[in-house]
Amino acid sequence: MYTKSYPVIDMIATGANIKRMRLERGLTVRDLQRYFGFEEPQAIYKWQRGQSLPSVDNLYALGNLFDVPMDQILVPVVSQLHMLHEQQAAACCSHFSRLFWIRQASGSASTIFLSCSAAA
Repeated sequence: MYTKSYPVIDMIATGANIKRMRLERGLTVRDLQRYFGFEEPQAIYKWQRGQSLPSVDNLYALGNLFDVPMDQILVPVVSQLHMLHEQQAAACCSHFSRLFWIRQASGSASTIFLSCSAAA
């Protein structure tokens, strides 16, 4: 089975990138607020702090404003995933055929179910 890593956006780095691009173009947060027609600038501050991401429409508009493709605004998480352990799922979860424990570069562990053997 071919596996490709799932892309994840680094919200903090993307926010810093938005701020950097804004500053490089001599724009203020208020300039962006007016450009988007926002009543308040909180959404832009949240983007810059990495607390949220722009919607696809707003990301497209940012790319237009900054004169860059959208993918140059987004910053992917650069992490190596390390497989720690593969095991058969417990009987109570028999519809999941394999359980993979993944440790990301950050050190946190998460569980990913890669395939399902249950009949639909």
